[in-house]
Amino acid sequence: MRGLALAAVLSLWATAAAAEMVQAEAGILRWIDRLTGESGDMELARGQSASNGRLTIKMDECRYPADNPAGDAEAHLTISDSMRAEPVFQGWMIASSPALSALDHPRYDVWVLSCVYPNMPVIAPAEGQ
Repeated sequence: MRGLALAAVLSLWATAAAAEMVQAEAGILRWIDRLTGESGDMELARGQSASNGRLTIKMDECRYPADNPAGDAEAHLTISDSMRAEPVFQGWMIASSPALSALDHPRYDVWVLSCVYPNMPVIAPAEGQ
């Protein structure tokens, strides 16, 4: 099963590599605390961190296809839990396929919605905000 998921990720990245990717200045993420039901969206600039509950989320990089800015965003994130010494996630998340490279945490979910790009429409906030 893991091999199949890895093949899918490599296929997506190979397709993305064929398209010119643009480095964004910021990305938009959505998070949920499954224990409290709280959720929200956050915009993080490249290199910026924000905390929600026990998590600290850092946007390392966000990029999108030049020919389709609203298309498949990919973001490199580092996510830490204040209860653990090592990051609980460090890697790339793909907006259109969040399950391929997901945060594996018993309480929290985090996923990429989009990179910020010129003339971007406003994304509605998650319910509960």
